[in-house]
Amino acid sequence: MYIIQNALSNVVRNKGRNILIAAIIFAVIATTVVTLMINNTANGVIDDYRSRFGAQVNISIDIDKYIRANPPTGGPGAIALPQVSAQQSISFADSNYIKEYILRVSKDVTNDDLSAIDEDASGMMIPIGGGHTMGKFMLTNLFIDFENGMRFIIDGGRMVENDNECIISEEFATLNNLSVNDELILHAIMTGDDGTSRTVEFNLVIVGLYYDFTEEYPGARMSLSNKRNEILTTTETLISSMNENETGLSVSATYFLKDPSMVDNFEKEIRAKGLSDFMAVSADIDNYNRIVAPVEGLKSVSVTFMIVVLILGSLIIILLSSMAVRERKYEIGVLRAMGMKKSKVALGLWSEILIITALCLCLGLAVGTIIAQPVGDLLLAGQVEAAQTTQSVPGAPINLSNPGGSLSDSLPTLEHIDISLGLITILEIIGISILIASVAGLVSISKITKYEPIKILMERV
Repeated sequence: MYIIQNALSNVVRNKGRNILIAAIIFAVIATTVVTLMINNTANGVIDDYRSRFGAQVNISIDIDKYIRANPPTGGPGAIALPQVSAQQSISFADSNYIKEYILRVSKDVTNDDLSAIDEDASGMMIPIGGGHTMGKFMLTNLFIDFENGMRFIIDGGRMVENDNECIISEEFATLNNLSVNDELILHAIMTGDDGTSRTVEFNLVIVGLYYDFTEEYPGARMSLSNKRNEILTTTETLISSMNENETGLSVSATYFLKDPSMVDNFEKEIRAKGLSDFMAVSADIDNYNRIVAPVEGLKSVSVTFMIVVLILGSLIIILLSSMAVRERKYEIGVLRAMGMKKSKVALGLWSEILIITALCLCLGLAVGTIIAQPVGDLLLAGQVEAAQTTQSVPGAPINLSNPGGSLSDSLPTLEHIDISLGLITILEIIGISILIASVAGLVSISKITKYEPIKILMERV
């Protein structure tokens, strides 16, 4: 008890020297609080982004490679570029390297007994080969307009939950006198590799009607592209209608790897499943890094700065503590001459530095927590600006994996993260503070305890 009381008295008695030591310890702790908060928050953001989104895969035509292998002959006609078939798009999704995938499947369908909204908008029927014409309606699995609030189900109906169910627009239902629980029969044409065709019949149950606030004609003005003529059903309902080696469904796929490093293994797998050698496979690092790179840069800067501050701060604290102990040689000599053991003298000196460190820790946690957010925002802004200077390479391959655009395009660049002080961060800061104090105390004590008390007192005479 005496040792603790004496340590408290010495902290107050030697104000000037201890204030200087405290200022350095406070600066180190406050800086450590800020950098650890930023680092730990950045780790959480990176892990969360990876777990939710993964890295998008691009499957592209390597035009240069294809033309070198198939030089133009100079004759008429367009170049028949290789394609990813509907069956391949579906089979590629069955991979252990894929975190998630999005299949966009659609098929033009018709029913002579049903009318399309603005049926004569195009003024013509579009031939699709084999004497067939394109259907009047679009059967699709695209529900994204419900997610962004442009469509919503009318009371009394529900969203599609099972295969062979569908939902239709309220205008389409009114035009054809349809309602919930009615059966909807649609026909489509599928074409085999040998040129033969067959008619597929979809027997669907209407389970809901929806209000539609989307643009009516996002494409050409024809009944097939009118959004009010879309009939929404499940992916499996569409896919099950097509046999192997048939075409007819329009399928595009977006794949997301669990990690960008898996792209080579994923490429080997889909090559074995039949992907053409003229297709290039790559992870969409640019979009993946649009959020991850700035946060990883923020993390790197904070860690580097923390290490530099800890090293320099520790050296300064050790130096100041050593100087302070040398000034107290006589005091220590008297205590040793009175019979106090070296271990108790060392404990007293260590207690003093711990008391100062504890006071600085409380103040440092408070100040660090306050300034961590603005400092983090400032550093992150610099990292985002640096990441945005990366430009797309001109002449990049034609992307077939997602012709409608990248899903990552809808993800805004991360320009703000909420930096918080968690329990783990507090424990880390306490551990670092105790370590700094202990190192400083032990180095100082090791110097003074090498001398005998008589020698110390004789130097004072």
